[in-house]
Amino acid sequence: MYRHTKELQYNVKPERPDALFAAKLQELVGGQFGEMTVMMQYLWQGWNCRIPGKYKDMILDIGTEEIGHVEMLVTMMARLLEGAPSETQAEAAAANPALAAVLGGQNVQHAIVTGGAAMPTNSQGVPWNGGYIVASGNLLADFRSNVAAEAQSRLQTARVYQMTDDPGVKDTLQFNLARDTFHQQQWLLGIEQLIEDGFTDGIEDSLAEEEKDEPGRTFYSFHEGSTAAEGRWAQGTTLIGDKGIQFSPGVQLGDDVNEVPAPDPLLFATYDGSKGPGKPGNAAGAYGQGAENLLSKAKEKLTGE
Repeated sequence: MYRHTKELQYNVKPERPDALFAAKLQELVGGQFGEMTVMMQYLWQGWNCRIPGKYKDMILDIGTEEIGHVEMLVTMMARLLEGAPSETQAEAAAANPALAAVLGGQNVQHAIVTGGAAMPTNSQGVPWNGGYIVASGNLLADFRSNVAAEAQSRLQTARVYQMTDDPGVKDTLQFNLARDTFHQQQWLLGIEQLIEDGFTDGIEDSLAEEEKDEPGRTFYSFHEGSTAAEGRWAQGTTLIGDKGIQFSPGVQLGDDVNEVPAPDPLLFATYDGSKGPGKPGNAAGAYGQGAENLLSKAKEKLTGE
């Protein structure tokens, strides 16, 4: 259950309307690394977290804060768009808000679609989408993604910050910069806590016993004269297991080549017949193949063959 209070977490008081800057600020709302993304990413991670207690509470605390950050920016944008675009256009253009938006570089959808309000889009009007978020159920992998998301968010906030001279806007963005700085640290400290609590050794290595040894400790170089061997990533020991890191030219490691089977004739792919007739595919065939695979796995488990 979530409760809402009308008080914002921090002030969002621009000194004056600025429709053109509002178009830029959209990136911090609905862009790939905007506040909507981190809000949804952390909430999904928190709701799906399988460890009750400090981890789940921490994730949801930050996710809930990010809901407030979206509200702050949406409120800021509504205030920046107040009266727009009269201050940025000639009188003739200002008589037509949509025309003025086009001529002045304002996001025209602010005039046409939302009636002078923020949108769940990036600065180019591309809708926010759920494919931006990472919520794998593996806290180490998720926390690393969260660090990157906060770093990208802060970087873009810093860039947008330099595009305005409005002291009220700068004041709000200074707060957001600080929160992004600390949130990066929270996720990094969360990784330290996962290591301390014995959930990970710091590297996502599920099924480590199944992986091949040499590829797990080798830097492959794919261009002649590469200086990548000078870096720590290509020498010394691995971060887990204390194995020696190798530097090797990228060469063929198997005997496989890029050949694909004959196409399903019902898909009408261009084909010279060199691999014989393709197998016709249909729903019944796919179902039968799936059932055959399932029976084969069951037999392996029962007989060990």
